[in-house]
Amino acid sequence: MRSLTADSLSDFVASLDDSIGFAVVTEDALRFADLKPLSAWIEAQPSWSDLPFLVLTNRGGGPERNPAAARLLEVLGNVSFLERPFHATTFVSIARSALRGRRRQYEARLRIQELNDGERRLQTAMEAGRLGAWERDLATGTLTLSPTCKAIFGRSPEDAFSYAELIGCIHPDDLERVQAATAATLETGVDYAIEYRTIWKDGSVHWVEARAQVSRDRTGKPLKMVGVSADITARLEAEEHQRLLNEILEARVAERTRELEEAHRTVMAEVAQRERAEEQLRQSQKMEAIGQLTGGVAHDFNNLLMAVLANLELLRKHVSDDVKARRLIDGALQGARRGASLTQRLLAFARRQELQVGPVDLGRLVIGMEELLQRSVGSSVVIDTAVPDHLPLVSADANQVELALLNLAVNARDAMPDGGRIRIRLHEVELRDAAGHLACGRYLVLSVADEGHGMDEATLQKAVEPFFSTKELGKGTGLGLSMIHGLALQLKGDLRLKSTPGKGTTAELLIPVSTAIAAEAGIETAVAGEGGLRSGPKRILLVDDDVLIAMSSVDMLLDLGHDVVEAHSGQQALSCLADAPPFDLLITDYSMPGMTGGELAAIARARHPKLPILIASGYAELPAGTTLDVARLPKPYTQDQLALEIDRLTASGAGG
Repeated sequence: MRSLTADSLSDFVASLDDSIGFAVVTEDALRFADLKPLSAWIEAQPSWSDLPFLVLTNRGGGPERNPAAARLLEVLGNVSFLERPFHATTFVSIARSALRGRRRQYEARLRIQELNDGERRLQTAMEAGRLGAWERDLATGTLTLSPTCKAIFGRSPEDAFSYAELIGCIHPDDLERVQAATAATLETGVDYAIEYRTIWKDGSVHWVEARAQVSRDRTGKPLKMVGVSADITARLEAEEHQRLLNEILEARVAERTRELEEAHRTVMAEVAQRERAEEQLRQSQKMEAIGQLTGGVAHDFNNLLMAVLANLELLRKHVSDDVKARRLIDGALQGARRGASLTQRLLAFARRQELQVGPVDLGRLVIGMEELLQRSVGSSVVIDTAVPDHLPLVSADANQVELALLNLAVNARDAMPDGGRIRIRLHEVELRDAAGHLACGRYLVLSVADEGHGMDEATLQKAVEPFFSTKELGKGTGLGLSMIHGLALQLKGDLRLKSTPGKGTTAELLIPVSTAIAAEAGIETAVAGEGGLRSGPKRILLVDDDVLIAMSSVDMLLDLGHDVVEAHSGQQALSCLADAPPFDLLITDYSMPGMTGGELAAIARARHPKLPILIASGYAELPAGTTLDVARLPKPYTQDQLALEIDRLTASGAGG
């Protein structure tokens, strides 16, 4: 298609004429412009013309989605809206449809021109010899006709033609109507105007149009009826032909309109589907980006807390006699531990926290937490727990599930400021078909339902986003549901939220049923006794690229009585391992520039197969592809946790 481009709306209007197939204009060019010149041009189009306009919008095309479109609909008339960005195929399809509609208008113009030409020719012929004059003397009844008028009634110019013969050739069905019109003209003086049928001598029927007026004398007495008659048979046939053409054209236009409407509905449905897909993709990308950012922040925050906690623990030992100093240090320790808890929630959302997954009796866990939950929600809230007997074990981390259940209960309490009932239920479901990221199989569903104010659909969609909270400032971190959501995904389960404003919210945590055989059903709570195995001082190589963390860790090890050598890179650590005497234990950070802790451990294990290795990292999970069997200690760790791991590794003499 050959196209013209206009740099301004005035040039655009000036370029419009009957040869334009369709016009393309952006909504931006029309939004604040004076549309009067354009409207005037549209109004001045010929009757056959209705120029199609394609408007490229930034929002939905219809008036129900874009109020500004209603104004354009009123001004432009024949307009189609196409939302940007659009696919080229969609634009080509709509452009072709508009051009086909324009071609139909051109065809209609040709038909109308043909009919008008025929009508003008017919009128010329009637003026040239088909319009006959006649006169009737009212006193004598004498009828005088011109030759042309006689021909209208099927008579030759030489034939005599009386008024009685005229009445006799009128079609019987029209005779009474003609006589009534004649009487009305004579009685009231109104113009005589009538169309009727005549029957010629050959039996053919012809239509006559007669018009006349009464001629009166000076006193007002009727003297004559003077008029003209015309054979309108051809005209009526032409009108009938035109009516049939119009019906055909209207039928075609109606059919084309239905096709365009169907195409428009299809396009709008595709646009809506594309918008939904794009929104889902944006949401997925946003959550992935937030997860990566959250994990990185939590890792760095863990390193900072490592230095804070370690130094505070060591400092506390040196101020045992100063009550005020101990109180201040205890407050700082409590704040640091709360920060560590916050990083665990962040890592849970980022799916990077350490999980001790094993068979868990979820029913016993819920029953065992009843007292804690009741204390946590207060006396104004009643907890109603229903746990069936003989439920299968689930594959989960008991501590993380306890934290998740406590978070759900506290959220339910906060949703009922005036008190109410929290219903905690357990039941088993089996998914026969995969649903989203959930695989087929058996799941236990832990549901927590409240009777609170509930959430609308928009709030429900954001509920699992980190730091999103409907609570007042300072009343919550907004990480509770995001942590539970991340935990559910790590356990290969799901978190489902259902809520109705004014009726409450139900949270369902789906956890897969365990396929392992537990050595002992129940919740693993065994913890080594304080002090652990004390096998004497050890020679330890500590590796960490962060000098502050390395210094605090070395101080903790020295305080435990060990001999410590400090290194700040993998290469420096390998040099130390080559020196004598040998080390009893290697403790290394994982995330280090140049050489990671995993790569250092692999080289060290190859050179010293019996050397125990402990990897400490803010990311408790090693990256995918790491197959080395080594012990792991999550940051931040306390001196007791460090001592317990050292005793366990050096006492067993194993590396993992």
